[in-house]
Amino acid sequence: MVETIIIVVLVGGLLLWVVSIYNRLVRNRNLVEEGWSGIETQLKRRSNLIPNLVEAVKGYMGQEKGVLERVTEMRSRTGQATTPEERGKAEGLLGQALANLFAVAEAYPDLKSNENFLDLHRQLAGIEDEIQMARRYYNGTVRNLNILIESFPSNIIAKMFGFLQAEFFEIENESDRAVPQVSFS
Repeated sequence: MVETIIIVVLVGGLLLWVVSIYNRLVRNRNLVEEGWSGIETQLKRRSNLIPNLVEAVKGYMGQEKGVLERVTEMRSRTGQATTPEERGKAEGLLGQALANLFAVAEAYPDLKSNENFLDLHRQLAGIEDEIQMARRYYNGTVRNLNILIESFPSNIIAKMFGFLQAEFFEIENESDRAVPQVSFS
């Protein structure tokens, strides 16, 4: 009788342990999905702002048609990306195209003083900040899920129930990662 009680308690304890780890894995997977949703929301806001920016710039930058076409092309590529890795690459290229657009805009004083352009530039800067915050949150949740999936003993439960590691949303442009060189000489 005592042996039966001990076996029932051990099996019950093991079952509770498995359920606890499974629930932690599910919670972390859902946090990753929530984080990715936040990134996609901000990227969609940026994508929706770009046509307005291109239209505001078109009248001033007639000779710079290639710059505007590049921004439009990169915007369409971001919508075709399906994984965080693909999306990261596409968004990096779009960011480069936008940076190039703003660099070229420096040569047009009338454009730089245009209220519509300035407002769009401010909105875009705000959205970029939101994207960075969403990216940090997402990558933190990915890190937590991946640690749980790789760590013993939760890796056993993760493998049993088919939990997969998530991809980080990383900057693909090496120049964006580089530390700027500062010289005081």
